[in-house]
Amino acid sequence: MKKREHKKIQAPRLKIIPLGGLEQIGMNITAFEYENDILVVDCGLAFPEDDMFGVDLVIPDVTYLEENLDKVRAFVITHGHEDHIGSLPYVLRKINVPVYGTRLTMGIIENKLREKELLDTTERHVVNFGDVVRLGKFSVEFIKTNHSIVDAAALAITTPAGVIVHTGDFKVDYTPVYGDAIDLMRFAELGRKGVLALMCDSTNAERPGITASEKTVGKTIDTLFQEHKDTRIIIATFASNVDRVQQIINSAHKYGRKVVIEGRSMVNVIETATELQCLNVPANTLISIDQLRNYPGRQTVIITTGSQGESMAALSRMADDTHRKISVGPGDTIIFSSNPIPGNEKAVTNVINKLLLKGADVIFQDVHVSGHPCQEDIKLIYTLVQPKFSIPVHGEYRHLIAQAKIARELGYTDDHIFILRSGDVLELDGDGAEVTGKVPVGNILVDGLGVGDVGNVVLRDRQHLAQDGIVIVTMAMDRNGQVLAGPEITSRGFVYVKEADDLMNEANLIVQSTIWSCQDSKTTDWNKIKAAVKTALTDFFWKKTMRKPMILPMILEVG
Repeated sequence: MKKREHKKIQAPRLKIIPLGGLEQIGMNITAFEYENDILVVDCGLAFPEDDMFGVDLVIPDVTYLEENLDKVRAFVITHGHEDHIGSLPYVLRKINVPVYGTRLTMGIIENKLREKELLDTTERHVVNFGDVVRLGKFSVEFIKTNHSIVDAAALAITTPAGVIVHTGDFKVDYTPVYGDAIDLMRFAELGRKGVLALMCDSTNAERPGITASEKTVGKTIDTLFQEHKDTRIIIATFASNVDRVQQIINSAHKYGRKVVIEGRSMVNVIETATELQCLNVPANTLISIDQLRNYPGRQTVIITTGSQGESMAALSRMADDTHRKISVGPGDTIIFSSNPIPGNEKAVTNVINKLLLKGADVIFQDVHVSGHPCQEDIKLIYTLVQPKFSIPVHGEYRHLIAQAKIARELGYTDDHIFILRSGDVLELDGDGAEVTGKVPVGNILVDGLGVGDVGNVVLRDRQHLAQDGIVIVTMAMDRNGQVLAGPEITSRGFVYVKEADDLMNEANLIVQSTIWSCQDSKTTDWNKIKAAVKTALTDFFWKKTMRKPMILPMILEVG
């Protein structure tokens, strides 16, 4: 009798699908998929590039999640920074699933949902460190870490294929300002049990050494308060850096100064942190901005937004003399307690120069430490977790490459290191891992109340207008293509018309000649006439000025 052959059944594999956050600082969002369950870690936004004119925010394209809505179980959030939570109010309108996060993280999320009138329709769950949440085939454990915001968590995601450790944004801080140090023991326990893959923060992977403790900044701030007893102090920092704000308040109280919190995002975060007892403010320390006039400058401190040179932030408005309540001048010491995010250097420098021109003393060095791990911190996590696969996350491509180099130094080979791009589908299990495909990803632009209605075409038009301006040609015609009035040419952002009469007169002649040519060829289709005018003027202006303004012909029907 012939022996029956048994075919080995291929077990399902875990899919890891980054939908954003791997080519830039920001817009972090990753989907984990196993059979009929999808878990989403973080849902962040990015801020617009300099050439994204009029765009307020950039959020991820979540088409893949929309197409698999019945599989999506929850959003699990690592911490409360904009690049990890900022897109939630937009994405939850389409993908209304539960949201899990730690205490302060959820408090900040709730502020955003309340503004967008989504609080009552969103299921929310506050978790503690050590809690395990079961979501379909996934179990997610929240692990205590340190970062530049309170209540940051790493995630141990247990799946049928193995355990994935996702660090979130973190640093190794043995002396944090608030709460406990990072739970290195739990990372080690997971490592002893076996970890399939480590997804580790790459932001500082190019920097050697270790990241200094947040408390070292507190000592610097205290020294600056002592050295500037006779001036008003204005400190700009990230609104979400509650530990930094705590240390500023501690120094202010020590030296008998009243504190004003300025900037909408700063006020919101500080109020939430105070309510949740993540921030300790001594009695009678905080005053309103209107009470500043009741105290001499040497008795006050203003903690403000604007450390990144944002044009509408409070510090920028002070520098531009457009702040309604605060004027800056001699007798002010202004401290930048942050480093410029890559791309913001020029904006920050502009604000610093404006403040210096007003006679203020500006301090912008050595008053900040990072919230991300440097090379030795990353090595420590790898050594504790001992993952089979390395998946660098969070950062520009060069940061991911830098972490891959660290992994190689620790003995990992290239077939165990995966540098992914947004949209890649990485399938893995205990036997191996490979990129098997791609899903749709991209940027959705938010302009005012419009989400996604500013596409690439509109953005190119805005860039065109910003670079070369616009020329508008208006004329009145009858249905037979006969010109009854005009043409008239006006321009904006191209040339100063009063000083370019000859150019505009010649352009007018070009338009008339083009219309006569259309009449001679019996062309009466207005679209063809507009196209001919546009082509003729584009060629003319290029030859005369080496510029290509946007040409907008407008025909009014008469008769």
